[in-house]
Amino acid sequence: MAKLYGSGTLFHGNGSLEELKSIDCKKAVIVTGKNSTSHNGSLQRTQAILAEIGVEYKVFDGVEADPSLDTVKKGAAFMSEFQPDWIIGLGGTSAIDAAKAMWVIYEHPNITFDQMITLFGIPELRKKARFAAIPSTSGTGTETTSLAVITDREKGVKYPLASHELQPDVAIVDGDLCKSMPPHITANTGMDALTHAIEAYTSNIDDNYADAFSKGSIQLIFANLKKAIENPEDGTIRQNMHDASALAGYAFTNAWLGIVHSMAHQMGGVFGIPHGRANALALPNVMRYNAKITNRFEDLAKLLGLNTTNEFIEAVEKLKKDINVPASIREYGIEKEEWMKEVHRMAENAFKDVCTSFNPRTTSVEDIEKLYIALYEGEKINF
Repeated sequence: MAKLYGSGTLFHGNGSLEELKSIDCKKAVIVTGKNSTSHNGSLQRTQAILAEIGVEYKVFDGVEADPSLDTVKKGAAFMSEFQPDWIIGLGGTSAIDAAKAMWVIYEHPNITFDQMITLFGIPELRKKARFAAIPSTSGTGTETTSLAVITDREKGVKYPLASHELQPDVAIVDGDLCKSMPPHITANTGMDALTHAIEAYTSNIDDNYADAFSKGSIQLIFANLKKAIENPEDGTIRQNMHDASALAGYAFTNAWLGIVHSMAHQMGGVFGIPHGRANALALPNVMRYNAKITNRFEDLAKLLGLNTTNEFIEAVEKLKKDINVPASIREYGIEKEEWMKEVHRMAENAFKDVCTSFNPRTTSVEDIEKLYIALYEGEKINF
């Protein structure tokens, strides 16, 4: 017997931000980033809707890319002073992930970060507040997932928080909010969503619902990602990519992820490589690595009218090239000596990452280290 996990209620479609009017709320905190939601007008639109339905609200802004534990603690203190009954994560993944972590500390002030990063270690929420997620980027699907990623700056490590308590009560997937995304962010976030869908489909958890979500997401991404970069103002294409991201989120919150994400978390924490780009860098070789013990990639090849695992991996690499995502760490501009100095530490931490537990092929620190080394020059390896 299994349970399907995901956001409580999901509204989607261009203009669906208006559905925020449906929440029963007295006081809300909007958590957002530094500038983007203000520049694209989504913050002002959200504020106007809350004012229209008589909600008292405050804004906690300035959440940085790769949100830090320090920022999370400041946000939780902000909430503790205001006592909201709804928390609204608005903007990119960082804002929504930070808001999720703030929510945990707001409801459980004595919880430690070590408890929070333990698999399913977050206690019951919703005693004080409920949660709404409104993404303005099409990548992580955090609006439908049980995950958040927070960086401990002192250790230089990204930690995933994994608990079904973190699923939003309301998700609003409105493609209109994505039209201002620049090409490089559209590319990075799109590759993030693709990685979610592929890793969920090939994880060591067998789930028919997650499989269907994964396949739907992959088809939408291959049909729309390049077009979203070429035609950023096209509402249909933007909505398709936003839906693809949410579908991939549904997939991996039920089937989880693998070592692409374990590796990417370290690349982000140590070198500041954007998460979607880090995933895109690691994905092809990890697919080759996992293909040794699973034929699931052949199923995904057929979605694109292809026949073999290798053809599917080549299609992923072609998509990366078409949207100008680097194929190597060297292209990203990191010196080899600097990279190699951190490889072993990153491999050790990636091995401990919760996502590693769900990788289809049992791995080791040594194997992850080989994958990291090959990444520097973009070497294709198969072992």
